[in-house]
Amino acid sequence: MRTIALMNQKGGVGKTTTTVNLGAALAEMGKTVCLIDLDPQAHLTINYGIDPAPDTVGLYDVLLDESGFLEAIHKIDDHLAIVPSSIDLAGAEIELVSMLGRETLLKRRMEAVQKDGVFDFVLMDCPPSLGLLTLNALAAADEVIVPMQPHFLALQGVAKLLETVQLVNKRMNPALKVSGIVLTMFDAQTKLSNEVVAELHGFIDAAKGKPLPWAEARIFRSKIRRNIKLAESPSFGQHIIKYDPGSNGAADYRALAKEVIEMAPETAPSEPAAGPAPEPVVAVNPEVTRSKLVAAKAGSQVIIAPVAVPIPGPVPKAVPGANPVPAARAVRPGPVARAKAVPPRPAEAVPPPAPPPAEAQTSSPADAEAVA
Repeated sequence: MRTIALMNQKGGVGKTTTTVNLGAALAEMGKTVCLIDLDPQAHLTINYGIDPAPDTVGLYDVLLDESGFLEAIHKIDDHLAIVPSSIDLAGAEIELVSMLGRETLLKRRMEAVQKDGVFDFVLMDCPPSLGLLTLNALAAADEVIVPMQPHFLALQGVAKLLETVQLVNKRMNPALKVSGIVLTMFDAQTKLSNEVVAELHGFIDAAKGKPLPWAEARIFRSKIRRNIKLAESPSFGQHIIKYDPGSNGAADYRALAKEVIEMAPETAPSEPAAGPAPEPVVAVNPEVTRSKLVAAKAGSQVIIAPVAVPIPGPVPKAVPGANPVPAARAVRPGPVARAKAVPPRPAEAVPPPAPPPAEAQTSSPADAEAVA
């Protein structure tokens, strides 16, 4: 899932128009898209015909009432959904002042959607400011697309916007990067438009190879031309793909959607699939013939001598500082002398045992009485 924040602190440059119609063009190409309206003006919500009433479950309930993110999603069609906004969102920044981790609140609420992979794209329409709602969008996003009008004042505001992106990249979201800048309300016949484009190319080229979030940014080849149909479609609660699919505005946003899909982040090359395990090599004793095997099966006693395999002993570890032991010289074996027959040693004479001591003489009756 790619999470893209469309932001520019300058108003009236086409952020909402680009979010509405880029999402519709991506959905037309078979991608599942979720649009998040972070602007308290709720223009994205109104563009899809949803009433931004306080009783409508939307982004305010997700941030402050701890409602589930999936509960706030309103389905538009099979490939398109929206999380609406309301005027209550204007007071969210004040209510969130005392909340710990308020800058990453939206990111934590979106974890369930990111794990499930329900959507291919999440597009966030940011308010025209660099406040807390915009910081929440930058903390939750992976990419930033900057819609801008080819005017001098809009060009000056881009530098300040990129400083904010760099600050969020360092402190809260290291994966955040600027994917590109899309020019809206473009008129190729004016000299000013071409000068602004040249300035933008020089600014982006100067950042190549540097550790900056916009080092890999691009100026989209698809430029959104001035088209009255883009201004008419919101009054009918429709996007340009549905309101007038053959208009220049629809063609421009289809071309932009193709570029966005083509610039998908490259995935790491997959590891080669493991092949079948090699078959074990069985060593066959050449002395064992088929006749011996048949004889052994019939009950004959066939003894096959096992082959002795020398098993190496442990290698002694080297002791640091010890003198190396010189290798032993090979000694050629000499003739083996036969052992001489040794005559048996005669047994020693054993002296006879000593006679027992003589018994005492029989005492007389008188002596016995004296003893008693």
